Amino acid sequence: MLTANELKRKDMIIIDADPYQVIEVNISVPSARGASTMVKLKVKHLLNRSVQDKNFKAGEKFKEADVSQVEANYLYKDANGYCFMDQQTFEMLELPASLVEDYAWCLYEQLEVKIMLYNGAPVSIELPQYVNLKVAEAEHSAQLAGAAGGGTKNAVLETGKTVKVPQYISAGETVRVNTETGEVAGRA
Repeated sequence: MLTANELKRKDMIIIDADPYQVIEVNISVPSARGASTMVKLKVKHLLNRSVQDKNFKAGEKFKEADVSQVEANYLYKDANGYCFMDQQTFEMLELPASLVEDYAWCLYEQLEVKIMLYNGAPVSIELPQYVNLKVAEAEHSAQLAGAAGGGTKNAVLETGKTVKVPQYISAGETVRVNTETGEVAGRA
């Protein structure tokens, strides 16, 4: 059992018999005497993926959700969803498109991910913080490389996502992309 003030980001807990993942924790210490400390949580429901804000007293207790983690490699996408292979058992895990579509832009063959299972069923996918993707197309730079101000231009990655890249990046180069923000962090 975890108390509300012990919770941290990425913890898996049960609230009202449903599994949630903690996204943010804010602890509010009252200035008045006798008032109790409040814990404000931003949580994501693991089954329907809705994000909610919830408030609890610091001493409230939560059961940890029965969530296991499987390390897997992305293989391919087909009509049924996205296929991954468990690195330990070599079993195929098929995830529905609704679970993966927000992250599909950064998936490439053999990418290592972590799949969260709740009661044996896949409920979430965790990507590495950065992925290296090749630039398929890049706008022609109107500015000379190294010119003052730098600036950015649009580029299309090998997965089809359009991102802003520095002026000096050209088609064929590999860039490092943050999977949480979708922003380019430079050359890979």
